[in-house]
Amino acid sequence: MAEGVKGRRSAVAAAAVGNVVIATGAFWLSYTALADLAQRSGIAAGQAWLWPMLVDGLIVVATVAVVALDGHTTAWYAWALLIAGALVSVAANATHAILAADTSVPGLLAALVSAVPPLVEVATTHLLVVLMRFSRATGQREPGTDAEALNPAQDAHALITRPPRAERESPPEPPTRPVDPAPAGLALVVDEPSAQGEPAPRRLRAARLREKGWSNKQIAAELAVHPSTIGRWFTAADADHPETDENTQEDPS
Repeated sequence: MAEGVKGRRSAVAAAAVGNVVIATGAFWLSYTALADLAQRSGIAAGQAWLWPMLVDGLIVVATVAVVALDGHTTAWYAWALLIAGALVSVAANATHAILAADTSVPGLLAALVSAVPPLVEVATTHLLVVLMRFSRATGQREPGTDAEALNPAQDAHALITRPPRAERESPPEPPTRPVDPAPAGLALVVDEPSAQGEPAPRRLRAARLREKGWSNKQIAAELAVHPSTIGRWFTAADADHPETDENTQEDPS
């Protein structure tokens, strides 16, 4: 993996160097043609060099902006400047070739030859920016990639010593909270279901009312059941839990 990264670096560096050389040659050919055309058009010789800088410089700046704004809604403006600059440069180079070419050379051929440098400028500038972005992205991914490539034994050891999935994802323990002490007769209501199918909440409430000193009739009227049902509940509770007899006493009905 590390050798592959180094190989990509070398290829990118070689491509960038060659791209800069080609772009420099294309820019120089276009520059001399546009500067001569500016002088032929009436611009002073001391200022004629600025005109190709404006045209070809716009191509370079717009190309960089197109790559930088890739995916944004404002990228259309950079594209418009790039297309406009390329068209002006191609047209100006072709015009200069037609004016300055030898009479033995067809004008169309001279125009085609002179249009190559500005087109190469656009292509090489765009390629250089793409190479720079690729090199920067590779450099950001390199630390993690090299670490994984240089430490295969550590990765294998981590896989072997990793705990089972069930241990890693064990559910958290539920929070504990204190439980209020239950009144006498409550254990029967909570732990043992009613054989007669009576709802547990009613038996629980009956036990609590008995703790408050209510009689069987009062409890039966409160719970809308027959007094004998209340007596049967407490008789079964006293039989199963005789230790509650000392703490509970039923009022006379």
